[in-house]
Amino acid sequence: MDKTVQLHHFNVWANDKVFEHLKTLPSEIYRKEIQSVFPSVSAVLIHMYQVDYVWLKAINGEDFYDIVAALGPITDDLQAASLDDMEFKFKELSRKYDSFIRSQKDITSQITINHPHFGTLQSNYADLIQHVVNHGTYHRGHISAILNQLGHKGASIDYIFYLYSLQHQ
Repeated sequence: MDKTVQLHHFNVWANDKVFEHLKTLPSEIYRKEIQSVFPSVSAVLIHMYQVDYVWLKAINGEDFYDIVAALGPITDDLQAASLDDMEFKFKELSRKYDSFIRSQKDITSQITINHPHFGTLQSNYADLIQHVVNHGTYHRGHISAILNQLGHKGASIDYIFYLYSLQHQ
């Protein structure tokens, strides 16, 4: 399997595991506010979704200002979303990433990203998808930390557990 595809599949698997785990906990945990890097699990998931959304739009060649303009109404919808709604939104977005990745003849093709504050970035699709995966991994760690602060364990979502899960399919 191509490494970019595998990393994307890991990201989807890990997000699925987080949602599965969150559904086993008391429902108030989703929005429970605490003192942490993010105020709640829901805030972390909203941020993760926003960034995944922005990067998918960016690698599809959309203009930064158009992406930001679309993000406002999406954010309002995310803030009102239940845990089940968020899970659905993540699954829907992952299908769009799947479609994008499958549509690429060469995932290492170069792309230019223009950002008004950070400037121009010459990169390739594979590296940008790896960034999305790394970003998700980082913030799933925040979710585990929040759950720990609230007296619950996080989900076992290290990459090695994904690799083991592939062996058992």
